[in-house]
Parts: sequence; structure tokens; C-alpha cells
Amino acid sequence: MTACIYGRDRRGAASTTLQPVQEACVDGALVPLEQALIPVTDEGLLRGDGVFEVMRLYDGVPFGREPHLERMARSAQNLRLELDIGGVARDIETLLQSATPGDALLRVLVTRGGHRITLIEPLPDMPDALSLGYVTYAPTHILDGIKSLSYGANMLATRLARERGFDEALLVTPEGHVLELPTASFFWVADGRAHTPPLSEHVLDSITRRIVMEIADAVEVETALADLERADEAFVASSVREVIAVGQIEERVLSDERPVTDSISEQVSARIQAELAAVH
Repeated sequence: MTACIYGRDRRGAASTTLQPVQEACVDGALVPLEQALIPVTDEGLLRGDGVFEVMRLYDGVPFGREPHLERMARSAQNLRLELDIGGVARDIETLLQSATPGDALLRVLVTRGGHRITLIEPLPDMPDALSLGYVTYAPTHILDGIKSLSYGANMLATRLARERGFDEALLVTPEGHVLELPTASFFWVADGRAHTPPLSEHVLDSITRRIVMEIADAVEVETALADLERADEAFVASSVREVIAVGQIEERVLSDERPVTDSISEQVSARIQAELAAVH
């Protein structure tokens, strides 16, 4: 099996010329992808018991490596999972020194069986604007603050939204509180100000969310479906996507004029590039 990684910008245009990535790092050792195996008895596979992080690579350099690893360590502690975070960091270096990934994704995970896996994956296609459909979702509060491998509910939510013709799901509690996307934070704009559901609603403390909160002076507010009826703009934020506009929420089509979203997107990209430059 060969993983061919193609760099793309948010409009789907080719960005960096990349080489096929044919190796993974498993427990500190580089192996061909077809030999990147763990035992079928590992509870990471059987029960989704483990933790993970996904970082975006810019010309082979991971953005926010330390915050991601810090969150991974917190997730493991909260999950009562033994974790050699130093080993994870070394695995990342081992794989990146071997590969030529360009613009891609770096996935790291640790299973209950004690296995460390590091992979390089392609960037997904990222349109100019997303359409979102509501999916009712009840967060599992005991997993608050944990990026566990138990992502079945999130992935099902995406499939349910796509079955209805939307790009992604916008998760909403049974009581009608807006939360986030399955793999991204959600923001909406009214009267020139960005708003987002609070962490107390059991949404993920996303690293890109923190950047947006700082740059945009966004306000945390409990968000009901009715609030989105007065939204002038909306956007999502994540390590993979950076910032992407929302063009439609259910049947409501938002304006193509997105001054706040465009400004925040530019500032987030500039912050990322500045931090990457500082690494060198």
C-alpha cells in the first residue's frame, strides 16, 4: 500500500509538490505501511480505547506541535492511559526525517495496548464554504477534554448530514444548544462580532479555536438554533482547515459577503506562518 500525499490549498488547488509517503512509525520503528500493524487484541482497536492528535504539516513542518502533545498528555492522563510522550515526540521526528511530506496531515495515536503509531495523511479537499445540517448529539461528559479514539459518534454524525445533502454536521444537543462540528469548532457572526459555544457545553478546547478567540476577541455564548437565524456570517476552525466559511446552515443560505470571516481567516493564516517562521 502506498500513501500518495498531494498538497492542496483551501480551494483545492495544488500547493506543494510531494513525494509518496510509504512508511509509518510504529513503536519507534520505521516500517512500510503494509507492515504497520498492531495486534487484533489491542483494546485501542476493540474498544476505541486510546488517544490521538492530528497536526497540519506546512512544507513538512508541524504547526502547534507542543500544544498538541500537551493536550495528548492531558487526554491520556484523564483516560488513565500510560503514555510515553517523549516517545511520541521522537516518533514524529523519526518519520518526518524519513519522509518528504510537504503540506499534509500528521496523525499520532497511542492505544490501550501500549502501541504508538505515527502516520502522514493527505489533506482533505477544502471548499470555499461549507453547508451544514443539524444532527442531534448528546456529548459524553465523562470524555470531556479527551481526544480519544472513540470517534464513532462523530463520524456517524458526518454521514447522517451527508445523507441529507450537506457537507458536514453541525452538532446540536437534544435541548437545542448548538455545539460544534464533528472535527471542528463553530463560530457565528452577528453585528460584526464573532461568537462561539462555550467550553462548558462540552465542546473541544481546539488549538485553532484558541487562536481565533484571541485574534477575533470572540465571545463565548450559549447558542440556540434561533440565534443562528440572525447570524450574518459563520465559519469553522480546526488544525486541518484553519478557517473556512459556512455558506449554508440547513435551508438558510448566508451571504457571500464575509468581511469578518475573511479578516479572521487571513489573520489566522498569518499567525500560523509567523509561528512556523519563528521555528526556523
